[in-house]
Amino acid sequence: MIQDRLAGWVSDLTTLHELTERLARTGSLDEALDELLHAGAALVGARRGMAVLEPADGRGPASTVGLGLARADLGHIETVPRSATGYGRILDSGTAGVPGAVAQADLLHDATLDPRHREVAARLGYAASYALPLATEEAGRLGVAVWFYDEPAEPADRQRHLVGLYGRYATEHLARMLELERARRQMAAIADELLPGRLPRIPGVRLAARHLTGPRGGGEWYDALPLPEGALGLAVGSVSGSGPSALAAMGRLRASLRAYAVMEGEDPVAVLSDLELLLRLTEPARSATALFAYCEPAPTALGTGGGGGGDGDGRGGDGRGNGSSKIVLAGAGHTPPLIVGQHRTEFVETSLSAPLGMLACWEAPSVEFSPAPGETVLLYTDALLRRTGDPMDRAFTRLHTAAASVPRAVRDDPGAVADHVLRTVLPGALDAGRDGEDVVMLAARFA
Repeated sequence: MIQDRLAGWVSDLTTLHELTERLARTGSLDEALDELLHAGAALVGARRGMAVLEPADGRGPASTVGLGLARADLGHIETVPRSATGYGRILDSGTAGVPGAVAQADLLHDATLDPRHREVAARLGYAASYALPLATEEAGRLGVAVWFYDEPAEPADRQRHLVGLYGRYATEHLARMLELERARRQMAAIADELLPGRLPRIPGVRLAARHLTGPRGGGEWYDALPLPEGALGLAVGSVSGSGPSALAAMGRLRASLRAYAVMEGEDPVAVLSDLELLLRLTEPARSATALFAYCEPAPTALGTGGGGGGDGDGRGGDGRGNGSSKIVLAGAGHTPPLIVGQHRTEFVETSLSAPLGMLACWEAPSVEFSPAPGETVLLYTDALLRRTGDPMDRAFTRLHTAAASVPRAVRDDPGAVADHVLRTVLPGALDAGRDGEDVVMLAARFA
């Protein structure tokens, strides 16, 4: 009997070790909640579950995720008065101490059950539930996990003990993920404030920008500014490092580039040379990549006044003309722009150059090209290529293929072109579950 009991304890410890290791490998709040539900379901012998994240400090984020439950099912459960559910009593228990688990072993035959709760349980086909608080003295109350049984049931004492141990570890892990998520959101908000809120209205050009934030809070940036005589300046860049210091450096460099562009924008090499000198003097331990393009939209488009415009989404209007536009650009260790049109999809051939801050004196020749009417020029940061996880040559091929596959029906819309390329190169990048570095893409369609 003693040997059997020892064998059972060893088995339980092994199971807990495996489950906690899997949880520790999760890198985001959503992944951790999903792993928690799967592990808890295995420990208590249930098939479905729900986790409600609702930190007691009120700082958020609040969310509800399900296991084996569709979004509509979660919506039905949320129509039940919280006080009538086990998980609701845990969430409303206040902040004093750690609340205990709540088992409802036979919902359909409970005479005291709220009628709405009975109706929802019958519709979704569950007959019992077990709610476990996600709370510890150190982390406070973060939320609750609840698992649903298809038949009247409740966990045995051994199962309760195991899921309780796992729940305490999971709560501490969720607390760390919660702080990381809050920091990521703050960094994303700061980065958005440092980047342009609106793109300029320039006749003959339509503009769109996309900024995908990642948990590292990198120093990726873009800019578009009107210059004298109807010209347009476009810039993208990336500052080395991550976190608040990289964001601050990014803001300083972007503001400085705007000033240099107004003074000598016709010479992109001079603009980047000034920026490199500033970086060496003010940020000697930091490097940066940058690309600046001086654009002269087609003269006939400028004369028609059919000009472009911008809205809160950064999208401009469309000036029509038969002339050709001219772009002069210089890059410092930056990825080459990509031209997307009806008859060609190709990278602009730029000269090789070192990033800013890497050499005692930076200078590289500029290049000049003319986008045909209706073509879109894509400027992007190299994080787009790195986030693919492919070798650089394969990542460039992947980007070119994505641009070449833009449907003809949306090629007149630079925002739609950028969205298609991003979704094709990084599937799911525009949806939830972002990871890795920040990515910036600036699209300019010339009339």
